[in-house]
Amino acid sequence: MSDLPIIGASLSLDEFEAYRPWVFEKQRDLELHGLFTPDVLNQDLSKHIERANTLLDGYRGRLGIHGPCWGFNLASHDPDVRLVIQKRMAHALDVCQMIGATQMVIHSPYTFWDYNNIDKREGEREALVERVHLNLSDAVTRAEEIGCVLVLENIEDKDPQDRLALADSFNSQSVAVSLDTGHAHYACCSFGAPPVDYYIKAAGNRLHHVHLHDVDGYADRHWSLGEGSVPWMAVFRALAKLTSRPRLLLEVFGAQDLRRSVEYLANLKLAQ
Repeated sequence: MSDLPIIGASLSLDEFEAYRPWVFEKQRDLELHGLFTPDVLNQDLSKHIERANTLLDGYRGRLGIHGPCWGFNLASHDPDVRLVIQKRMAHALDVCQMIGATQMVIHSPYTFWDYNNIDKREGEREALVERVHLNLSDAVTRAEEIGCVLVLENIEDKDPQDRLALADSFNSQSVAVSLDTGHAHYACCSFGAPPVDYYIKAAGNRLHHVHLHDVDGYADRHWSLGEGSVPWMAVFRALAKLTSRPRLLLEVFGAQDLRRSVEYLANLKLAQ
């Protein structure tokens, strides 16, 4: 059991407070979400930061946050939206610095529509990457300065290579990739994308972060592991071949499913 990977979780501050002993018992990796919403970032952050740092007292695991994602796409054409993206990313990286987070999840800009249409016009693939650089370059520089890694999570990515190429285009140690198992399985079942383990194999050691949740392939369910049809044996076989030690974080709806999901993996002798 001791050689098996230790599973962490993506939690709100309220959930973290409730499950703090479970996180601390093995110093599980932790991702705090809920600190990226406009209503939080537009107000005085001090009370949230104070609460987070109080709860984190004594924590020695790897800490990250979910970054801003609502209301924009990182490949937006609109220069006014670009200002919003830059503002949101700057505020979120302030949060990272104030609580000691070394990783921030951001959403891939690629869509199912892009898969079929991006190559209709010559140069559009390159133009999309250029727009992301315009929107995100300040955030990448800041992440490098504070020792944080931005990880691109697959949302509507049908071809896993697109996200990898985008991450590589920054030529920065502060940009890597994330995998969301549920999103990948949904893309596979509903849109003909590769199986989840193929996303892992494609990323290789560029994979630094994984959201673990189960789905039925029809919708983004965020079920407890074992409730859906994600092929967990194949997923963990692929993960076992990596040396990048990606953070493996449960992202299930309802924190009560955390222990059930870990027990499911432990029974399969996949994780602890």
